[in-house]
Amino acid sequence: MVGRAAQEPIIVVGAGLSGLATALGAALHGRRVVVFESADLVGGAAAYSGGQVWCGANPVAARDGIEDSKQLTERYVRAIAQADPDALDEKAMLRWINTAPQAIRYWEDVGAIRWKVIPGLADYHNEADGALPEGRYLTNDLVDGAELGEWRELMRVSPYFPVGTTYDDMLAKGRRAAYVDEAEQERGTHAGVPAFGLADGTERARTHDGGDPLTFGTGVVASFLARLRVEPNVEIRRSTPVTELLREGSAVVGVRADGPDGPVQERGPVVLATSTYDWDPELVREMVGLDPEDFGSVAPESLRGDGIKLARQVGADIARIPATSVPMLPGWRSQVGTGYGYGPEYAMPHSMIVDSGGNRFCNDSYWVDIVSKTLDPQDRHLPFFLVWDDQHRRKYGLAATPPGGTYPEGWVSSAPTPRALAEQLGIDPERFADTVARFNANAARGVDPDFGRGTVTYVNRFAGDPDQRPCPVLGELVEPPFHGLRLKLVGTGIGSSGVRIDGDGHVLAAGGEVIDGLHAVGSCAALTTTGTGYNSGFALGRGVTLAYLVSNELGGVPTP
Repeated sequence: MVGRAAQEPIIVVGAGLSGLATALGAALHGRRVVVFESADLVGGAAAYSGGQVWCGANPVAARDGIEDSKQLTERYVRAIAQADPDALDEKAMLRWINTAPQAIRYWEDVGAIRWKVIPGLADYHNEADGALPEGRYLTNDLVDGAELGEWRELMRVSPYFPVGTTYDDMLAKGRRAAYVDEAEQERGTHAGVPAFGLADGTERARTHDGGDPLTFGTGVVASFLARLRVEPNVEIRRSTPVTELLREGSAVVGVRADGPDGPVQERGPVVLATSTYDWDPELVREMVGLDPEDFGSVAPESLRGDGIKLARQVGADIARIPATSVPMLPGWRSQVGTGYGYGPEYAMPHSMIVDSGGNRFCNDSYWVDIVSKTLDPQDRHLPFFLVWDDQHRRKYGLAATPPGGTYPEGWVSSAPTPRALAEQLGIDPERFADTVARFNANAARGVDPDFGRGTVTYVNRFAGDPDQRPCPVLGELVEPPFHGLRLKLVGTGIGSSGVRIDGDGHVLAAGGEVIDGLHAVGSCAALTTTGTGYNSGFALGRGVTLAYLVSNELGGVPTP
């Protein structure tokens, strides 16, 4: 039995960051690996992301002279997870915090990535105990697309981040400006700028003097893929969705999949590295209680809850994180195609968010507060709307419309006065006019005593306009015409709720027992590691840590 098991491959379901990392770790331990990917491209949701990998007390920050500790990291995670302490798995949290720095060092040591601290980026919750102003966000140093060889054309490229530029560029100019500048340099014009939130399937990267630098989430995934492709014992089967887990008794012993040439079957231990449920309306309704009119996604359309459905087949438990803590963003229907978009424009000056009553109800530059207040079960604020003035249009544009551009017909509502705009959108006009007046009086002073817009360092640094004074996310709505659209909450491939696992990535049954032969490392696994606390980079940070733990265990070298 031991001999047969040693000859069986490790089966990884999903070719995103955590799946590729798991495959690499297992291969480096001498195991054969077969990766099943349902889509025709590799990279998953991680390739569409900003590539932020969060890790407390990491060795990259330490060599840059930034002080941190595991104790401070734990204090921070606990502080931001207080909304529902029961959702936090203590053992899993500590396993992650204590192991993540080892994993970060390991992946760099084996040549999977060259880590770099994202400069000047503070923890989301800068007011929380244990928060740091810099050092916990890591991303890749530049990787050249040429390192991917034939896989370059099969790699997802983010349409949401200016792939080819760096965080240094973005933080110096502002996120929106960096993307517009990139498009201008490439095309020599604003026309047709594929700005943040385009979500029309455009996948491209900027080239520099014949080079092909990949950055952000695309670059992080590409770096792991470039290292993995030289390993001879790894096979990646694209367009081959896994449809069933094979069992012997209560143990998982393999998979059945639909390949391009028909059904295939493979035996071996299984690692679920798929992402979440964004494009399955029934799972969206189950997990976050939203219908299609209020929900969209900017993740790849291959994210249909496959890992969750497969785990359910074999009796896995499903852990649920309250919808008010799920990482979603205010977004909109794409200007091109049938997809959805998001971007920093909702956080830019000269804009605000209101409900149908014409009231502001949250820090409308900060998605964490927007989601929490919009979906508050005691006081929901759906539908909700983004409104802005013509200064915003001239300075920033929106989605695929560049600064100074014209919005597509029928995509937004526009009117000469706030009251007229409210009437078009179905918002209480009198209350809305009062809300605009109060907002303007405060914005002129660069403060928001009502909801704290401008108080979150991360948002000010990452999403605001660095040229706007005195506050990078506050500006009056005074220049007609006034514009508005109904918002959706859009998923980013991090659903928080999902398959219950322990701290080592073992999938758990409803009774708490481990399901033999089945692990999960992707975002299909519930984020009980951090409970209701979330910070950008948690999902990817946990993903590469679980990949390290699981590949070590399956490779015969368990992590202490």
